[in-house]
Amino acid sequence: MTEKTLTIPLGPQHPALKEPESFMITVDGEIVTDVDFRIGYVHRGIEKAFESRSYIQNIYLAERICGICSQSHTTCYIQAVEELLDLDVPKRGLYIRGIVNELNRIHSHILWLGVAGHEIGWDTLFHYSWRDRELCMDIIEEITGNRVNYANNIIGGVRHDIPKDWHPGIHKRLDKIEERVGAYVKTILNEKTILDRALGVGILKPDIAKKLCATGPTIRASGIPWDVRETEPRVPYIGAPWKTQTSDLCDVAGRVIVRMNETIDSIKCIRQWLKKLPKGDIKIRAPRRVPEGQAISRFEAPRGEVVHYVVSNGTDKPYRHKARAPTLANIPCLPSMLIGGYIADLPIVLASIDPCFSCTDRIIIKHSDNQTEEVSWEKFTAQARERRFAEKTWRR
Repeated sequence: MTEKTLTIPLGPQHPALKEPESFMITVDGEIVTDVDFRIGYVHRGIEKAFESRSYIQNIYLAERICGICSQSHTTCYIQAVEELLDLDVPKRGLYIRGIVNELNRIHSHILWLGVAGHEIGWDTLFHYSWRDRELCMDIIEEITGNRVNYANNIIGGVRHDIPKDWHPGIHKRLDKIEERVGAYVKTILNEKTILDRALGVGILKPDIAKKLCATGPTIRASGIPWDVRETEPRVPYIGAPWKTQTSDLCDVAGRVIVRMNETIDSIKCIRQWLKKLPKGDIKIRAPRRVPEGQAISRFEAPRGEVVHYVVSNGTDKPYRHKARAPTLANIPCLPSMLIGGYIADLPIVLASIDPCFSCTDRIIIKHSDNQTEEVSWEKFTAQARERRFAEKTWRR
């Protein structure tokens, strides 16, 4: 740091961050010149918790990795378990699973639009979009009985059916959502206040996005058509009326456009799946014990690619489980998006990747010889306490 530069903290507690995360921002006047970040403020031990619970109990644990992407995480986890069990899930169950997933995507993108409006000071957009998000939440509640953690996915299918007489009400709400999202897109593309805060802000060039392995709308807004629904298609996404939405703007405005276009595509998918909903069962019975083996499952959540890795030792509990949330892939892109921009743009650029820090953070004990060690919680806290008092950080 020179005499002309200054390093300021953003977080771990800050009004622009809904979850604790630390960013050290080096600035020269109003311009950001360097960014350093530290993750790890929220560690819930969720992977270890998976290993001490049965495969069925872990469905509800996976659902709580992220409240907004709850359906995506359970779908991804269950796909891995069903692969190990070699289950042939009924098509009707897969279609209903897909419908709830796209409803999850709609409500997540509309929620994000409201947050983006709030971050740039346009709270009118925040209130309007969250009002319209309720229409989607009402459909989800009607189908699953829940509004946040749906508890609809089970190993071998889904828990709740969608009767034929519910379809008109679902279509009616979808029509309203489509109309209002279309109005938002027109407003965003013509409102100078938004364009001034979004166009040319938070640039992420395609080569950097690809090099740093960005995912979801973040990489697609940089012109790279990467979507797990296309690269690893599963029923009912095969033949669905959607396409991978991209933008060449590579900025905050591009990320807005990609998410809103994806919302319209999700509505089209739900309409077709309701129309072509296969007859038959929605689930099959699955054994409690899973044969030995390992499986990796990928799914396109609203924020990007979710990965669940499951290792079975032949019991009713996984021997090892690993989850990777999309935010972990997108965080390394933030310095490239922030450097060269203004301090005032920090909140909206951070928000543009739709971060979820609590579902991202993990912990590992690492020694200088690059060897890892599994330690008990008691030993870890004792070591941390000793180090804290030795460094006298408690006095600061």
